[in-house]
This record gives sequence, structure tokens and C-alpha cells, in this order.
Amino acid sequence: MQTPRVLITTAAEATIELLRDEHGPLMFHQSGGCCDGSSPMCFTKGEFRVGGNDVWLGQIHGCDFFMSTSQFEYWQHTQLTVDVTKGRGASFSLEIPLGVRFLIRSRLFTEAESADMVPVQVGDTYLEAQ
Repeated sequence: MQTPRVLITTAAEATIELLRDEHGPLMFHQSGGCCDGSSPMCFTKGEFRVGGNDVWLGQIHGCDFFMSTSQFEYWQHTQLTVDVTKGRGASFSLEIPLGVRFLIRSRLFTEAESADMVPVQVGDTYLEAQ
């Protein structure tokens, strides 16, 4: 089994369930933008336009997870875990009205994990294949 690049906590899964009930299918995008820092942003699937400057890292709880290529350059050696915490983030992410915000926890891959990771795909190419 290949090493996943993105994981999720049970608390974040529960938040996704609430959001999915209200908004339908969801997606995530991890940016490195100045306004939202590097928070994972949750959108209704297709609401955020993914392009050739994004990469698909995998799925978390049935949601595609994308990251900007420039951000991936810095984080490619880390496994990301999407978590949720109380507090209001400064973003357009769907969880904000719930009084919580998604966040990323990370750790470096081991050598063994690095040898067998889920491959990334260019964002728009991945979507076209779906």
C-alpha cells in the first residue's frame, strides 16, 4: 500500500460530514496565500477553479485535496494531516460559520515512506480524467 500524502483526523471528518450535509460534495485546496496563510480551504466541489499550477495530493474523507505547486515545493517531503480547531479563521472556507477552522499538522516522511508515496497529479489533468 502506498503512503498517503494527506491524512485526516476524526474531528475533521465530523466537520466534513456537517458541511457535506449542507453543501453537497466538497473539495480542499491548500494555498500559500498571504491573506489566509497556509490554511486548508474547504469549498463546494468545483467552486474553486483548479488549474495547471495546482497538484492533486489525494483524498480525505471522500474529498479531493489540492495544493498550489509553489506550496508543494516546500511541503513535498511532509505528510499532511487535516485537523480542525475551535476559532474563527480569516478565510472563505465553508467551516468558518461553524466557529471552527481547518488546519494542517505535518511531519516529515521516513525514507521508507518516501520510496512508495501516492504520486501527485497536475490539478486540471486529474480533474479531466475523473
